[in-house]
Amino acid sequence: MIAKTFSATVLGIDAYLIEVEVDVSVGMSVFNIVGLPDSTIKESRDRILSAVNNSGYSFPVRRVV
Repeated sequence: MIAKTFSATVLGIDAYLIEVEVDVSVGMSVFNIVGLPDSTIKESRDRILSAVNNSGYSFPVRRVV
């Protein structure tokens, strides 16, 4: 694991703390999000890639999980 941070989400009127872990390792250039059970994964992936690019950072040419 390279980094860990915390975020939150709201479901109905309840708030939930989420622990986010990132690992960058040698391998084919791929970006995976694991742990979400539905189509939210694709939306989250697109938003994260867009946020990184629009922040002036470049995405590593490595395996990101």
